[in-house]
Amino acid sequence: MTSLKKIVTYEDALNFIHGRTQFKKIPTLKRMKKLMEKLGNPQNELQMIHVAGTNGKGSTVAFLQSLFMQQGLQVGTFTSPFLKRFNERISLNGKPIDDDELVKLTQAILPIIQQLDATLPEGGPTEFEIVTALMFMYFNQVQPDIVIVEVGIGGLFDSTNIISPLISVITTIGYDHMKLLGDTLPKIAAQKGGIIKPGVPVVIGELPEDANDTITKIAQQQNAKLYQPTIDYLVTKEELPKWGAQFKYSGIGLTSVEFTIDLLGDYQIDNAAVALTAFQLYCESHDFTPAINTMKKGLQMAYWAGRMERVNDQPLIILDGAHNLPAVTAIAQTIKTTFKHQEVYVLIAILADKQVHKMVATLAALKNVHLVVTPFAGPTKKRPGAISEQLLANQQPVNEIKTVNSWQAGLVQITQQMSADDILLITGSLYFISEVRPFFKD
Repeated sequence: MTSLKKIVTYEDALNFIHGRTQFKKIPTLKRMKKLMEKLGNPQNELQMIHVAGTNGKGSTVAFLQSLFMQQGLQVGTFTSPFLKRFNERISLNGKPIDDDELVKLTQAILPIIQQLDATLPEGGPTEFEIVTALMFMYFNQVQPDIVIVEVGIGGLFDSTNIISPLISVITTIGYDHMKLLGDTLPKIAAQKGGIIKPGVPVVIGELPEDANDTITKIAQQQNAKLYQPTIDYLVTKEELPKWGAQFKYSGIGLTSVEFTIDLLGDYQIDNAAVALTAFQLYCESHDFTPAINTMKKGLQMAYWAGRMERVNDQPLIILDGAHNLPAVTAIAQTIKTTFKHQEVYVLIAILADKQVHKMVATLAALKNVHLVVTPFAGPTKKRPGAISEQLLANQQPVNEIKTVNSWQAGLVQITQQMSADDILLITGSLYFISEVRPFFKD
C-alpha cells in the first residue's frame, strides 16, 4: 500500500489512489462510514439514484443521465471502470472531473486517510472507498440536481451503500464475482438487494426467477415498493430495420409510447425501460410531468462508449465490453437474432479470473461466428488476461478458433478475410476495449 507524504500533481493523486489496497479480508461498511463521518458526511447533502446489477449498470446510468439532462437538470454520475482516463468515473453532465479538482480533493482527504491508516486495526480505506469518498466530496461542492451512483461490486458491502437514495435500481442478476458474492443466484441477489433501503422504491429489470424471489422478499422486509417488468411496466420490442432498437413502453404515467435507442441488443431495451421507470418515479415524487418528446430524445441521445458501440460502418465494426458470462450470452443472443444472416468475426480477450471457458464456448457454438482469441496484459499483475491455452482447452467449436499474439495482428488478419457485408465484433474485458478503442476513436 502506497503512502505519500504530500500530493502535488495529478500523477501524485492517481499514484496515491491506485497504490491503495483493493480489498480487505472482511467485508464491512464501518470503515467507509468512519471515513465519511470525518469528512462531514457530504453524501447526506445529495439527491441520488443507486444502481446495482451484474450487467447493464453503465447503460442504465447513461440512459438516466440523458433523460435528466434533457429536462435541463444538472446530473452527476459515478461509474466504473473508465475507458480513457480515470476522471471519467466522476462526471458532471457527462464532463469528467478536471485534474486540478481531483488533486485538491485528494490533498484534502490525505490527512484523514493517514489518520485512519494509523488507527484502524485492519488499516485505512481501500482504493474504491477513497474514490467513492472523493466523488461524494466533489458532488457536495458542485451540488447537481441529481447524482446517479453506480455500485462497484455487489451492493450490500459496496462502499457506495452508505447513501439514502431516492430510488434504488437493480438491472440484472447473473454469475460474476462469485468468490466475493456467492455461487448461487439467490446468494448473489442477496448481495445486490443489500442496496434496498426502508421505504425507498426499487426498480428491477428482467431477473431469473430465484433471484427475483430473493429481491421481492428483501423489498417486502424493507417495506420498499417494487417496480418490476410485466407487472408494473411493460415493454414490447419492435422491429427496427437499421442500427439500434425500438420498443413500446407502458408504465407509471405512460401508455404504449414508442421509443428508439441507439444501443443494440434486446438487453439494452430492458436497461432503457428500467431507466425510464426510475426517471418517471423521480418526476412523480418531484411533482413535474416531463414532455414525452424530451423523454424520447433523452433515450435516443444516450450513448455509452465501449458498449455495443459502432466504430465503423463498412464493414460494420462494433466494440463491446462483454466482460462476463451473462454479457457474452446476451451478445450471442444478439448475433442469433440481429446478425443471423451475416458472418460475424469476433476478436476476444478476457481476464483470467472470469468464466473464460464458458464465455468462449458460448460464442464458438454459433455457426456464423469466427472466433479469434488474443492475450492481453490485464489491469494489474494480480488480474492478468487469460492466455490462449486457457481459452482453447477442451473447446468444440463449430468453426476453428484462431489465435493471434496481439489484437493488432488479429485486426489485420480479420480485415483481410472479411467482406464488406460481414461484421467484426471486438469484445471481452472492458480493460481490453479501453486498449483497443483509441485506434478507432479520438
